[in-house]
Amino acid sequence: MLAYMFVLFAIAVRFMPHPWAFTPLAASLLFFGSRGSRRQMWLPLVLLAVTDVILTKFVYAYAFTVEHLVSWVWYAAILWLGTRLGRNPRPLPVIGAALASSVSFFLVSNFSSWVSWTDVYPRTLHGLMAAYAAGLPFFRRSVEGDLLFTAAMFATPVLVGVVQDTLAKHSATHTKQA
Repeated sequence: MLAYMFVLFAIAVRFMPHPWAFTPLAASLLFFGSRGSRRQMWLPLVLLAVTDVILTKFVYAYAFTVEHLVSWVWYAAILWLGTRLGRNPRPLPVIGAALASSVSFFLVSNFSSWVSWTDVYPRTLHGLMAAYAAGLPFFRRSVEGDLLFTAAMFATPVLVGVVQDTLAKHSATHTKQA
């Protein structure tokens, strides 16, 4: 249930102002991949693709480009990366997956911008580097957001378990005293 809630949270944030690319999108995909239903792995992909359509066509009134397809493939890749973490992942692989998400999005999205925006970036090495340079201001916040949200999402079930254990012990102590 938590995996679905995190995906819905990530979708809701996409409709809110989120300065500097500080979002829970990658974290929700990693978490769903790790803890969500394998048979429903398609659900976050469809929800995010529909969200992309709504945002692109109705909120921002932009045209569709190859960047959308690249984003959808990236969503699937991050879900798959989450499945590699397993049901009870250790902190270091989770941090590594969050960083891999940030770096891969930076590389893939800016490359696809270079491919799509022919009127902005020339088809040269200089144009490609300009596309990457344009993405740098967003990259730091993307890494920060991915690390923060991934840590929070993966820590939530652990914290819930600790609270449940504490309450169960507290309840057992009161039952014995009564």
